[in-house]
Amino acid sequence: MDVCYNPTGIGDVLIIPVKQGNRDEITQTTNGPITKITSLDGELIGYNIFAANEHLNLQQEGKFALTEELLGQIRNLFQQQGLSDSLDFDLSPKFVVGYVEAKELHENADKLSVCQVNAGEEAPLQIVCGAPNVEKGQKVVVAKVGAVMPSGMIIQPTELRGVPSNGMICSQKELGLPDAPKEKGIYVLDDSYTAGEAFNF
Repeated sequence: MDVCYNPTGIGDVLIIPVKQGNRDEITQTTNGPITKITSLDGELIGYNIFAANEHLNLQQEGKFALTEELLGQIRNLFQQQGLSDSLDFDLSPKFVVGYVEAKELHENADKLSVCQVNAGEEAPLQIVCGAPNVEKGQKVVVAKVGAVMPSGMIIQPTELRGVPSNGMICSQKELGLPDAPKEKGIYVLDDSYTAGEAFNF
């Protein structure tokens, strides 16, 4: 799970995104430095912690992975403010190396492939991919459900033309890597990578 702290561009606020939401359909409640953001039907969207550097020991800037240590500090702050939110966040890496175990053509779309991807879990992830260069036997970068892309998009379970898809096989451009090729296509890794390991970029 990634959080964001950009004191130069945004100010002294730690942003904890949990789910993507429509800005016109949210509500906010504030307890001290903590603003809780929910949808109109009560679903949690995320938190903003203001004056973050006064309350938390922040060692990084930009987008970075939430650690157990920082989560412990956030839980203590919530307790101090009388908030009982569970904060049971999944801290496992959301960008991982995947191995494409199988690829089939989508039954309802000529340009889509249905891939079974080993991402280090017990069962492979089924991911619908539109890249022209995806093939069985490749090692690729997978954005798992809950991953926050550099664009701000949060990866969620979805259906593409009636077929469930749980994650995204990423291109270099989608990952925001420098000198990403202009041609469409996923980022194919070499064999030095291991399925399931975190991919850091």
